[in-house]
Amino acid sequence: MLNARISWQRSYKYLGVTLDKTLHFRVHIARVRKNALFYTARLGAMLGRKSKLSRRNKRTLYKTCIRTVMTYASPVFAHADSKVLYRLQVVQNKFCRAATDAHWCVRNSILHRDMELLTLTKYMKDASKRFFDIAGSHPNALLRAAVDYQPPPPTHFLCRPRNVLIDPPDALTAAVDSLNDVNDTYD
Repeated sequence: MLNARISWQRSYKYLGVTLDKTLHFRVHIARVRKNALFYTARLGAMLGRKSKLSRRNKRTLYKTCIRTVMTYASPVFAHADSKVLYRLQVVQNKFCRAATDAHWCVRNSILHRDMELLTLTKYMKDASKRFFDIAGSHPNALLRAAVDYQPPPPTHFLCRPRNVLIDPPDALTAAVDSLNDVNDTYD
């Protein structure tokens, strides 16, 4: 505007999501992780080891205040590199350990089962599935057309956001699912 030069940006924040040149979402996930840790610290007295709140109330606080910050617009960045997404999972693991006052040798999968929490990758996968199901039945024809596509073959180098629905689960999600299956058979 007015003959002013516009500088080139490596990343851009739009609707709370930081988009980078290659859509790796590293900057976005780092910012989201920082915000989640900030809220965890602010709620630390209520969520911590010595809190008198029940585990159920701690879980409710976590789900409403912290997980919503971490998973806002998750269908957009759910296909990011698993190593980058694992940084968000670490925040959830720390919450589970502090909320249950668990010893260091207790496995994260057992903590997730006891707290009745899905892993973040599983939660994002379910949120993406709900999003695509809703978008597929939307009255707007352009939105329905954007949802209906054939995923590329596994040897293709592009990773589209919907591929998160067909990706195999990570190790922690598989462990939590197997523990839940074992519990369901004994009920």
